[in-house]
Amino acid sequence: MHMFQILKRFIILLISAAFAGTCINSSAFADTPFIILQSTTSTQNSGLYDYILPQFTKQSGIEVRVVAVGTGQALRNAQNCDGDLLLVHSKPDEEHFVNSGFGAQRRNVMYNDFIVVGPHHDPANISTVDTVAEALQLIYAKQSKFATRGDDSGTHKAELRLWHSAGLSPDALNDKWYLETGLGMGATLNFAVQADSYAISDRGTWIAFANKANHKTLFESDPPLFNQYGVVTINVERCPHVKQDLAENFASWLVSPAGQKHIGAYRRHGIQLFFPNASR
Repeated sequence: MHMFQILKRFIILLISAAFAGTCINSSAFADTPFIILQSTTSTQNSGLYDYILPQFTKQSGIEVRVVAVGTGQALRNAQNCDGDLLLVHSKPDEEHFVNSGFGAQRRNVMYNDFIVVGPHHDPANISTVDTVAEALQLIYAKQSKFATRGDDSGTHKAELRLWHSAGLSPDALNDKWYLETGLGMGATLNFAVQADSYAISDRGTWIAFANKANHKTLFESDPPLFNQYGVVTINVERCPHVKQDLAENFASWLVSPAGQKHIGAYRRHGIQLFFPNASR
């Protein structure tokens, strides 16, 4: 047999083996049940999913594929039937989603809180006041730089409610100090650090955030900063292709004693980031 023929057969064998391996792997992947979770970015940025999802998959055999886009976009995606359930943090919008017929059921899962972070020298002196409304009024009065996500996320929605409660409505088009990023929480915090500006963050993402530089928590622990997370299953009557049973399996696990225990056990730098409250 000529050397060329030997080489040709060897190449064919290699291609055949690679193709067979690909088919086997694709088949195995296709056989793995999975659901698509439309999610806020804060649960992703904080590392929570990396901790709890393997626990669920190990128990159930169901893979959870996360689409972390912010609460507003997650709700729109789910409304378009792109996903099997939601884990987000804007309760009024979640309840509206269910009441409009898009969601089947909403349940409390956990909470943490929002904080106001900023440069350590605190140019607006917000650390001296007692309420978040007063803190925002100082930022507004002094026109200190403030980075807003501007992305219709749960954090952005909460920020707008806080401005409104303070009797204020900053506008990124007209107020040069009010800096709209259009980015997720982690990227907005990076922007705030670079721009030497204030920002509102969920506490979990801030604790996990590695690039704090000269920024620190300057205001916290006011009741309006409470941050509730909920899980919402999608109404199969609106979205017939939703994997209803698999999605319900995951939602039920999140609010079960086992799921709640794993959520409460998650730590970053020794600090608990989320507090389970499914029973409330």
